[in-house]
Amino acid sequence: MLPPIMVYTWSFTAAKPSFRCKMSDNDTVFNSDIPGLFNQSQPDEAYCKANMKISVKECQRCYRKIISERGITQIEPCNEFVFDRKYYQYTLVEEWLMVCDRTIFRSIVQNIFFVGYMVGSIFFGIFADKYGRRPIMSVCILLMVVTGFICAFFPQKKAFGFWPSYIVYTISRFILACSTRGISVTGFVLITELVGPKNKFLTAISVKYFFAIGQLFLVVFAYFIREWRRLSWTLSIFITPFIFFHFVLPESARWMMSKRHYTKAEKLLRHIAKTNKRPFDEEAFQRLKNEQEKSTLCQSQQIGVLALFQTKIMFLISINLFFQWFVQNLVFYGISQSTGSWGFNPYLSFTISALVEILSCIAIHPLLNRVGRKLPYFIAALCFAIIALVIIPIQNSALKNNQRQTLLTFILNVLLKFFASGSYNIIYIYANELFPTRIRNTGMGICSMVARIGAIVGTTSNDMLTRVWINLPTILYGVLSLLAALFVLILPETLNKSLPQTIEDTEQMGLACIRIRGVQRTIDMEEKQFNKKESPNPNNAHALKSTCERNQY
Repeated sequence: MLPPIMVYTWSFTAAKPSFRCKMSDNDTVFNSDIPGLFNQSQPDEAYCKANMKISVKECQRCYRKIISERGITQIEPCNEFVFDRKYYQYTLVEEWLMVCDRTIFRSIVQNIFFVGYMVGSIFFGIFADKYGRRPIMSVCILLMVVTGFICAFFPQKKAFGFWPSYIVYTISRFILACSTRGISVTGFVLITELVGPKNKFLTAISVKYFFAIGQLFLVVFAYFIREWRRLSWTLSIFITPFIFFHFVLPESARWMMSKRHYTKAEKLLRHIAKTNKRPFDEEAFQRLKNEQEKSTLCQSQQIGVLALFQTKIMFLISINLFFQWFVQNLVFYGISQSTGSWGFNPYLSFTISALVEILSCIAIHPLLNRVGRKLPYFIAALCFAIIALVIIPIQNSALKNNQRQTLLTFILNVLLKFFASGSYNIIYIYANELFPTRIRNTGMGICSMVARIGAIVGTTSNDMLTRVWINLPTILYGVLSLLAALFVLILPETLNKSLPQTIEDTEQMGLACIRIRGVQRTIDMEEKQFNKKESPNPNNAHALKSTCERNQY
C-alpha cells in the first residue's frame, strides 16, 4: 500500500493547474469566465500558428502582446503567471513556476525519480538476497520516512533560493524512489516465500489489491489537503508507524534455508506450525535440509546477476521476462499518465483509474487460479493491442458527434487501462514464480530496473510523440503489447507448482519450444513429504559433484 502512495503523490503535489500570464500586480485571480481581463494581451491564433512551434494553447498562456513606443506589436514570454485554484490550492509547479520554458524542471524531477526506481530495484534486490528480506525492507521504510519529511520541509525558495531547494528535493526524491521500490520488490518476495504453494497466488494477487487501495487512500488525502507541502508531510506521518513492522514480520524461511541458517529456519517453521495448530514434520525438514546442502554445493557459483544467464533455458526465460516488464510498464504508465484527458476533474479521474485497477484484479483473480498465468496474460496483452491499433478508425467514426466521441474516448480509455492493469499485475506474479529462490530478488530487481526504463519512455512519450501525431503513442503501445503477447507463449506455466528453489527447478519447467534433457529436478519440500526414496548423502561431495556435472549444458 505504501509504494503507490509515494509514486502517485507527484500527481497532486506537482500537479499542473490551468494558468495564464499575469497582466499586472493586482491581477491575482484566475477566472476563465472573464476572458476580457487578458484577451487584449493574448497572442491571436493566427500569429501562434505562423510563428510558434508550440500549440496555440501553450502559445497564448506563455506569451503576451506588448506595444512598443513606435506602436509596433511584439510578443514576449511571460515571467509571472496566475494559476487556477479550482482544484489545487498551491502546488510545487506554482511555487517554482515550472511551466512553459521551465517545464523541463518538472520533467527532470520525475525522470530522476524513475532512475531511483531502477537503482533501488537492482541494489536492494541484491542486498535482500544477500542479507535477508526483513532487514532490507526495514531499512527501506526508514529511508522512505526520512526522505519524505525532507521533501516536505526543505524546499524553501525564499529562504534557500531555487537551486539549493531544487537540488536537495531532487536528490531526496531519488532516495525516496530507491527505498519505495526496495519495499515493493522485497516485500512482495517476502510474503510469497512465507506461504505454501496453495496460498502463494492468493497472497500475490492480494498485493495488487492493496496497490490500488493505496491509490484510493492517496486520493482521499489529496482531496482534503490541496496544498502540496501539507500533503507531503501528512503522508510522511501516515507511513511512519510502518517502521515498527520490523518487529512483526518474520524473515523468509526459504531464504534462511538457502543461506544454510537451518536452526533459525527450523525455529520459524516450528512457530508457524504451532500457530496453525499443525504438527512439525521433522523428517520432511531433514530431507529438505539434505537436499539444500546438495543444491548449495551445485550452485556455489550461481549467486549473482550472472546466474540469470548461466544456462540456455535460464537465459531465455530471463530475457523474455525483462522484455515483458519493459513493455507492460511502458504501456501501464503511458496510459495512466493520460487519465487527465478523460474529461473529469483530476480527483474523479484518479479515483476511476484506481477502481479500474481493482476491477481488473477481480477479473483476473479466478482466471489465474484456474487457467494459469500465461493464457490470461496473453489475452490481456492481445486485447490491449487490438483496441490500441483500432482506436483511430473507432474515433474517426464519431468525429461528427462530439458527445459520441467523448463517450467513446472514455470507454476506450477505461478498456485500455483495464487490460493494461491486468497484464501489468499478472507479469509481476508470473516472474516471481519463475525465478529460483537463490536469485529471485536479483531477478525481480533487474526486471524492475528494466521496467523503469519502460516507465520513463511511457511517461515522456505522451509529450514527445503527440507533437508528431496525436495517436502515435497509442499505436506504439499497441505494437509492443502485441509482441509481448506473442513472446509470452514461450514461457512455462507455473499454476499449482511450488516456487523453484534452484536454477535446475526453473529449468525443469522447460520452455514451450524447447525440450529439456538431462535436467535433474530439485524436489521441493511439499513433494518430499510423499517421496520415500532416500535422499543423497550431503556429505558425499564426490557424488554431489558428479550430479552437478551431469546437469551442465
